[in-house]
Amino acid sequence: MITKQLAEEIVAQTMIRLNRNLNVMDTNGMILASGEAERIEKIHEAAAQVASSGETLWVTEEDLAAWHGVKAGVNMPIFFQEKLVGVIGITGNPEELKEISTLVQLTTEMMVHQSLVTSHIEWNRKRNELIFDELTSGNPLSAAVHERISQMGLGSTTSFVTLLIELKKSSSSRRIIEQLESHFNDQIVVTGHSQLNEIFLLVESDEPAKLERKLSSLLHVLQQTGSMRIGVGIAVDSIFDVRNSYLAARNALDFGKLDQSLIYFKDVELMALLKRNPPAELNKFTSRILAGLNDSLCQTLTMYFTCNKNSAETASCLNIHRHTLSYRLKKIHDVTGLNPSDFQDAVVMHLALTLRD
Repeated sequence: MITKQLAEEIVAQTMIRLNRNLNVMDTNGMILASGEAERIEKIHEAAAQVASSGETLWVTEEDLAAWHGVKAGVNMPIFFQEKLVGVIGITGNPEELKEISTLVQLTTEMMVHQSLVTSHIEWNRKRNELIFDELTSGNPLSAAVHERISQMGLGSTTSFVTLLIELKKSSSSRRIIEQLESHFNDQIVVTGHSQLNEIFLLVESDEPAKLERKLSSLLHVLQQTGSMRIGVGIAVDSIFDVRNSYLAARNALDFGKLDQSLIYFKDVELMALLKRNPPAELNKFTSRILAGLNDSLCQTLTMYFTCNKNSAETASCLNIHRHTLSYRLKKIHDVTGLNPSDFQDAVVMHLALTLRD
């Protein structure tokens, strides 16, 4: 069905170019929009006949006595996907309208097609957002969502993974959703907005290596649209466990570094577990472990761990002599009582440095 808003847009846009009066009627013959405002919401009997027959109807001055609420002109059916959705009428001498009537009919059907397809896509996305919201809420699913999941064939043992895309305000979310749908094609399950500047994507999971390649390729495509971060959740074996994948993707964004563009939960899992402790307790831990270390020594220690405790590589990255590095590591040992070269001590100090950042 054609909405009143769409009918008004068709009349306004077409009359500018035609300089003739247009009427758009619904499938019952009621005028939804017209260049003659007094005719709106009145029944157009000729349009009702067209809606019934599906055929174009020409009305001459001689025919007017047979119709109520009708003026001379032409009334044509509007089809969408082979279904009649309305009637378009042009007021005027039928002889003068023959050259333009078909063009007006085709143009109207194109406008209707674009609007209804866009509306259908938007409706599907809104529905997907409601489904995803229920799946991740932690509450029992409604009967409607259960039915939709069944209709989509998602009740099988297919593996799923959640992606959360954090957008900058300048990014076009609609364009990004279209790119996501194109990139994952038949793998996609649902996509939409999880927050104002955040898009969710639930897809059927690939093997880890294949998924990582696809995500790297996706990131390259999306970064041409604008700056963003992608949090990747864990794979789950059932659609009903998607909440676990969603929470993992959320933690990836929350605990990943701000300058990281692609963050896997597996890379921040330990940090996520630790940072769930009260901040005061974490501060006590980092202060106790790193007590007495100045910024220079902390920087040295961080680089030492980044280089997997390789002294030559660490010295090169810090642009210092190896003897200077050895002196600093010994001083760290003396100050903290922890040996950076010892595995267990290194784990404790690395955690303290990471939590401090």
